[in-house]
Amino acid sequence: MTGMAHHLAQLNIARARFPIDSPRFRSFLDGLAPLNDLAESSPGYVWRLIGEAEQGAIDIVTPFGDNVIVNMSVWETVESLRDYTYNSGHLDYLRRRREWLDHENITGHLVLWWVPVGHIPDLAEAADRLAHLEQHGPTEHAFTLRHPSPPPIS
Repeated sequence: MTGMAHHLAQLNIARARFPIDSPRFRSFLDGLAPLNDLAESSPGYVWRLIGEAEQGAIDIVTPFGDNVIVNMSVWETVESLRDYTYNSGHLDYLRRRREWLDHENITGHLVLWWVPVGHIPDLAEAADRLAHLEQHGPTEHAFTLRHPSPPPIS
């Protein structure tokens, strides 16, 4: 897409039901590389947070507490993120999330916001957006897939 001034940033957090090195968590970890490959080859994908671990960002210390796993990425549009999330192999994995992940005791677990093209968000920025969403509900500043906000007019 030419002429775009903004991309969509997303943060998704969840608490692992088991220790990362637990055999019960292995099937989750084994699925991450194929999912990350799928995301990176999906139309509209721009960037994702990557840690030092083989599986992606699971080793990153976050401001969200112990055993909390983060997924943060940037997409060209809401539609490209939605298409990857619900119309690709990601959906099968998403349906199994309760086997490995717990969103209870986490007030909010997903936030979206617009960033200027070329901007790479960090976890502090994402935490601020998530807190804003929790306090104010969906706004132009922080929103969800269910209640998206259009990109800013440049």
